Amino acid sequence: MKVAVVGATGLVGAEILRVLAARNFPVTELIPVASEKSVGQTIYFQDKEYAIVSMDTAIAMRPAVALFSAGGSVSLAHAPRFAEVGTVVIDNSSAWRMHEAHKLIVPEVNAHVLEKTDKIIANPNCSTIQMVVALEPLRQRYGIKRIVVSTYQSVTGTGKKAVDQLMQERQGIEGAKVYPYKIDLNVLPHIDVFLENGYTKEEMKMVNETQKIMGDRTIGVTATTVRVPVMGGHSEAVNVEFQQDFDLAEIREILAKAEGVILKDDIGKLQYPMPIDAHGRDEVWVGRLRRDESQPNTLNMWIVADNLRKGAATNAVQIAEYLGRQGWV
Repeated sequence: MKVAVVGATGLVGAEILRVLAARNFPVTELIPVASEKSVGQTIYFQDKEYAIVSMDTAIAMRPAVALFSAGGSVSLAHAPRFAEVGTVVIDNSSAWRMHEAHKLIVPEVNAHVLEKTDKIIANPNCSTIQMVVALEPLRQRYGIKRIVVSTYQSVTGTGKKAVDQLMQERQGIEGAKVYPYKIDLNVLPHIDVFLENGYTKEEMKMVNETQKIMGDRTIGVTATTVRVPVMGGHSEAVNVEFQQDFDLAEIREILAKAEGVILKDDIGKLQYPMPIDAHGRDEVWVGRLRRDESQPNTLNMWIVADNLRKGAATNAVQIAEYLGRQGWV
């Protein structure tokens, strides 16, 4: 399969290349795409050297799939151009996520809504992906009424410059800053821009995307998203109110069998998920399962995943794998 990776030199783009290799995706020809200043430079993929090409060159090569991770403005400008030549675009930006004409996909949850005619497919926000993977099997059994989520998000979610800021601050080096305040030994309750309702754009992404992916606008979702000085993964404290009562043993049984989920939940042995567990892994880790004793039908849980893997690159590649199994690419 001829595959383009748009934004191949960025953090997520580089992770997409690693995931393609790790999952033995059938790449017959790789087309790495980056900004004009990077054209002509080379990258390595599966022990072969590839030259970075321009957007126009990549489109002319008519790849079967284009995995985009180059920002919303790039996606808005160029995803339709790829689609016009028959390429299926899987876009990691927020550009198409809430567009009514385009699907927002987490394969474990809603791959079944995809059709052969879908040429631009949106990859959800990283924090949304890991939450819905853990919640969907529980929603199918108990129904969901309301979700309250607080996130603890890695600096890698912002990009390489944020990683540089953290490491420079840790070493006492003055450098460029992408956050309004110091991030080392600090916590910022501020991800993306603030909106008129007092929430950040990241928080509202979790609200709107969860409802769209699960296909249920009646699910109440409220979020507080927080940046922490961590690399390797995002963590979430989730309080979920179900439509009916549940049994904790059954909850554990459902999650233990759920696709893409690893259950790590034994407080007697101090076993619970941490970003260090999830780093470099494709699964969503779940633990700290306990009943909310303040109201009925409500569960507290802790969810962790590598935001560059399942939260971005892996989810995109899994969508492409699904399309391949259907014979659509």
